[in-house]
Amino acid sequence: MSDDVYEILALKYAENPARKRLDAFIAADDHDAPYPIDYFIWVVRNAQRTLVIDTGFDAAEAARRARSVLRVPAQMLRDVGIDAARVTDVVITHLHYDHAGTLDAFPAARFHLQAAEMVYATGPCMCHGHLKAPFTADHVCAMVRNVFAGRVAFHDGDAEIAPGISLHKIGGHSRGLQSVRVMTATGPVVLASDASHYYENFETGKVFPITVDIADVLDGYRKLVRLAGGAARRVVPGHDPLVLSRYPALTAETRGIVHRLDVARTDTA
Repeated sequence: MSDDVYEILALKYAENPARKRLDAFIAADDHDAPYPIDYFIWVVRNAQRTLVIDTGFDAAEAARRARSVLRVPAQMLRDVGIDAARVTDVVITHLHYDHAGTLDAFPAARFHLQAAEMVYATGPCMCHGHLKAPFTADHVCAMVRNVFAGRVAFHDGDAEIAPGISLHKIGGHSRGLQSVRVMTATGPVVLASDASHYYENFETGKVFPITVDIADVLDGYRKLVRLAGGAARRVVPGHDPLVLSRYPALTAETRGIVHRLDVARTDTA
């Protein structure tokens, strides 16, 4: 595999099957219909390097927020041959609780974060209940400690962090949300994270309710497709259970748990 071409894994570590469409869209057509959500971390790797994208949350956080942790993220990484304690680069797409917990499981890592996200998560916006709700103070404080330890690489907008891997700031859901564009053998794949929680968000323009700026969210949907070379099929939303049915499992044993995103989708939709 070339130095700038990667395998991508989606690792499902938690779920909330009880959610409804009212939790997923500002203007859903049927607010009472079921609409479950999955929680992922991602791995990007080749022979030269391995990056982890987001660090998930633990059982204690799950209990506070009525979620179900199926597997501890660090253990999931071990199951695919990665020692979290030895990972050197972790991208934190944003500091919401489901993306920036378990930071202590990565003691050797440098964390890639948008500067705007650190400002947002520690500034006056956190005085508002609605805006601070997706953040957990302990997670934010852990990242502050990493800043003081010299372990945070701040980015201001788009940035290439390794050959074939680039970060792209997409506002709206959070002030410093970043999506990740990864070159694969099938072309560029865009890991949207929460720039689009579900396929339905960016495919139909329906906005997720947790948002700071709706216009930025809608502009972000277009940017995701541009980053994927105009191929919407290569945009991977951050929380959609459909990801696990549209991409193949890494092995027969990991079906529904670890799936590959660097290969062609298996659906015809």
